[in-house]
Amino acid sequence: MIMKRSITVAQVGVGYWGPNLLRNFVSHKAFEVAAVVEVDEERRNYVHSLYPKIKVTAQYDEVLADRTIDAIVIATPVATHFRLAEQALLAGKHVLVEKPMAKTVMEIERLAMLAGQKDCVAMVGHTFLYNPAVRYLKRLITSGELGKIRYIYSQRLNLGRIRSDVDALWNFGPHDISIIQYLLEDPTPLQVAKHGMSYVQEGINDVVIVNLIYPEKIMANIHLSWLDPNKTRAMTVVGSKKMVVYDDTAENKITIYDKGIDRMAVLGENMDYDKANYVKFNHRSGDILIPRIPFDEPLKLQIDHFAACIVEGTPCLTGTDHARKVIEILSRADQS
Repeated sequence: MIMKRSITVAQVGVGYWGPNLLRNFVSHKAFEVAAVVEVDEERRNYVHSLYPKIKVTAQYDEVLADRTIDAIVIATPVATHFRLAEQALLAGKHVLVEKPMAKTVMEIERLAMLAGQKDCVAMVGHTFLYNPAVRYLKRLITSGELGKIRYIYSQRLNLGRIRSDVDALWNFGPHDISIIQYLLEDPTPLQVAKHGMSYVQEGINDVVIVNLIYPEKIMANIHLSWLDPNKTRAMTVVGSKKMVVYDDTAENKITIYDKGIDRMAVLGENMDYDKANYVKFNHRSGDILIPRIPFDEPLKLQIDHFAACIVEGTPCLTGTDHARKVIEILSRADQS
């Protein structure tokens, strides 16, 4: 596809998260928002009141047939993601789909095939991978500063918005799973287990705990809940040299702890007279570092990347390969 100087985009869905996407696309220099598709009349009126120059319609077919539209952003309920993305790719449009990209691995593979055939970008909105704090944490791990990663645990908790279309796993889980996969270079877990319970709505888990075992003895534990007294968005990464807490609700989002336990073999000090050596443990408690991390809105950085993928052919960080791994883990958790 030959691209114009600006990328003409249409957005489908302006519900809970849609207004944030629309605001960023309207203000982005690489994009021109040509149309918004929304089935709810009240939401259409809302968009028209804010952006009177943008065409607002209830008909998705209109933007699919419009050859001037290069890309489509999908921010609709999860059950519709695959169908809408498939239609967009068949029409030769690039797509950015809110998480999760689809509900099954087979659906992701279908989207990947279409994107390849049509030479289009298919990207999922795992926004946290564009967060400067997460990027900083990734650099700490890659550089070896934390040592060998031992385990990761995350909490994404709230007394908040209850969904009926998905449970806590499929609502919150894609965030933490995508971050952990990104930090660990997208490995395939050896084991996936889920424990969940439904309290408010029958059959829809409000509270979920996911346990992952990765190669090299790395464990990950994810706690997800709509029924918690505090809003928590935190992840702890424990390495053999240092430990890090990433707290997305805090002003200083990264805290590095020079703490750990070192195992040392001591010679010639025979506590056990049957052995020449014995093991001694050294508890380290060094400095605590809170680095200054310049902040840019992750959603803006995600849209910057979407533009670079389209115009420059930049490999997509959250393309179908990454999306497939996340969906595979979510599906394995459900099956467990």
